Amino acid sequence: MTRKFWKRTEPLDPTEPESTEPDHADLARLLPAPSIPPMPLDRQLLFEEHLLNEIRTPAPPTAKRPARRALLIALPVTAAALTAVVAVNALTGGAPRTGSASVEAPVVPIEEGSALQLVSTVQQIAAAVSKQRTPEPKPGQYIYVRSEVSYLSYSHNADNDESRTWVQPLHQREIWKSPDARGGWVDEPGQLPEGGLGLGKDNPHSKPVNGKDIPGEAPTLSYDWLKAQPTDPEPLLKAIYATTGGPRDRDQQAFETIKAVVNEQLVPAPNAAALYRAAADIPGVVVVQNSQDAAGRTGLALARLDEKTGERIELVFDRTTFAYLGSRGVQVKQVNNVKPGTVTERTAVLERTVVDTLKQRPAPGGAA
Repeated sequence: MTRKFWKRTEPLDPTEPESTEPDHADLARLLPAPSIPPMPLDRQLLFEEHLLNEIRTPAPPTAKRPARRALLIALPVTAAALTAVVAVNALTGGAPRTGSASVEAPVVPIEEGSALQLVSTVQQIAAAVSKQRTPEPKPGQYIYVRSEVSYLSYSHNADNDESRTWVQPLHQREIWKSPDARGGWVDEPGQLPEGGLGLGKDNPHSKPVNGKDIPGEAPTLSYDWLKAQPTDPEPLLKAIYATTGGPRDRDQQAFETIKAVVNEQLVPAPNAAALYRAAADIPGVVVVQNSQDAAGRTGLALARLDEKTGERIELVFDRTTFAYLGSRGVQVKQVNNVKPGTVTERTAVLERTVVDTLKQRPAPGGAA
């Protein structure tokens, strides 16, 4: 297939001087308004980070696979940029990132979940988290989370019709977030550019707009946003649903939004208890008695199956202390030749605390 790239050679406005570079504002005016509601800010960097990674990483042209990345706080992304991300994802292959060898995806027995113990389990989780003492970040400080993670990719070779599932080796991921989520840093060796990427105002490539750093609006799902939410699970769940959008199952989006929060955010204890109670109110959520995080710690899980993708997301808790350990994704139904039992993602929260400066690491023994 031949692809032709258009380049502007004449001004769109006869009064403009000729230029060989496209005027993005003019191009934007030629495009119809997007027909879908804007994507939540916390999801937008998922696409932006993936786009940056694909631009920096060469890949075989024959393999195709969906991107699987952890959610981050966001920079604004235009509809045109999202379209570019989709195009890049469709044209790039399934090879692992530079410096990161692929390994076969683990396969585990599929345990059926049950809603019979959902209420009692969530009550125990909420009671445990209510007793926790969490540090309160001050302006200028950063929330620090260190995790061990691995994500799966599926590739299909159109030439020989061969499919393969592979996972990243377990590796460290560190993220720093300001309380308002306007700034921060993420470092994931082997998966991101060396040294990591800045977020929001701490991104060295952030361009000031009207004297203010991008983004100009406080993102949802920040520490400040969560602290301001009601501690009643019903209105809190409504607020979480309000952050969802697009064609995907809203219930699944809400559940995965909660997963993103508990994986890489600091939540005040009363809000955390309400958050888990809200998760139990999402239709389709069940309890899985045996699950495991990326560090090999076993426990029970709150889980939900995405009927479209066939993947079940599990939030893993210690069965004695009910402390949150991490998450796991398991393929329950075969979709795109990803076989049932395939572990599609693994995360483990190892440290969660507050530090004084960007990219500062806590002393050994930080809270988790």
